[in-house]
Amino acid sequence: MIALLQRVRQAEVCVAGERVGHIGSGLLALIGVRRQDSAASAARLAERIVRYRVFADDAGRMNRSLLDTGGGLLLVPQFTLAAATDRGNRPSFAPAAPPALAEPLFAALVGHACGWQVPVQTGRFGAEMEVALTNHGPVTFWLEG
Repeated sequence: MIALLQRVRQAEVCVAGERVGHIGSGLLALIGVRRQDSAASAARLAERIVRYRVFADDAGRMNRSLLDTGGGLLLVPQFTLAAATDRGNRPSFAPAAPPALAEPLFAALVGHACGWQVPVQTGRFGAEMEVALTNHGPVTFWLEG
């Protein structure tokens, strides 16, 4: 599984004009699921996301995680992250997991993240979404689980 993490001051996701998820300060994570991913991948990625130290400590160093700050986590499924982009001018989505595999793995990731006792919000799997954010830093990281 892939997570594109962005440290944010705020973020929200809307579907058909309805806000379905929002957070204040915390992390927005766009999530891609690949064909080879498993339940173990979901558990590992959830742990990496909540423990990843991207928030400043008193000395101004990135030394604090969501667990330390109590910030929110907005998880948004985004199959395009799993695209192969190494050839030509058009992405191939062959590496992306089909919805029948990806949706339960995304749900497992959400469940694992909730188990870490951080406030979790989500986008809607399979929907066309509008994501708005205020990136803080900007700070953006690519994680794999």
